[in-house]
Amino acid sequence: MPAKKTTVVVADDDPHLLRLIECNLQFEGYDVLTASDGQRALEQVAIHSPDLVILDVMMPYLDGFTVCQKVREFSMVPIIIVTARGRDQEKTHGLDLGADDYLTKPFNVEELLARVHAVLRRAQFHGDEAASNGQPTSTIGDVSIDYVQHLVKRAEQEILLTPIEYRLLAYLAKHAGRVVTQDHLLEYVWGVTYLGESHLLQVNINRLRHKLEVDPAHPHYILTKAGVGYLLSTQSSLTAPVQ
Repeated sequence: MPAKKTTVVVADDDPHLLRLIECNLQFEGYDVLTASDGQRALEQVAIHSPDLVILDVMMPYLDGFTVCQKVREFSMVPIIIVTARGRDQEKTHGLDLGADDYLTKPFNVEELLARVHAVLRRAQFHGDEAASNGQPTSTIGDVSIDYVQHLVKRAEQEILLTPIEYRLLAYLAKHAGRVVTQDHLLEYVWGVTYLGESHLLQVNINRLRHKLEVDPAHPHYILTKAGVGYLLSTQSSLTAPVQ
């Protein structure tokens, strides 16, 4: 039986750009589902459970931000948002809502495919890599990480993480108690082409804190070492009651 193809949902209200993306992804061997408005994009994700979603920000009925927010209510599928050049606030907003990466218009086909390949490769991160030190699980305070099942719990309650958030936490857990530099995290989680994009890292660390911490403004788990990087604390006093 042939292997199941990777499915990508692409949503854009520009028919020419939509067709261009569709053709190039199909040429690379992906199954592609298209949508010209946000409502249809949301339906495609809900019905087909794709492996990746590419969302333009400006679309009729539902914009890309709304679609991203609604998808995150039921799915952790990797999402790439597409923004206009110079609109950095759109990138930040999309990442805050749960997007995993972004593309800036105008972009060329090579950049598109590189982003798609990188996001899918990160999403397919296997527990064996995280558990290479021989430990299938880690427990730090009241947070537990099951590397085989990609399952994270706090006080026995499951925490839903995006692939990026999980990869960040798993890597910090492997180096618990030690500071990991920003560039090291960027290279490991996103790849060498993202070196220097500290804001991308900060947004995702902030999202992770909001899911793990009782008080994200005063974190006990993921600590910042200003100008250097981040560490996952191993102090026994960090266990805090669930609110």
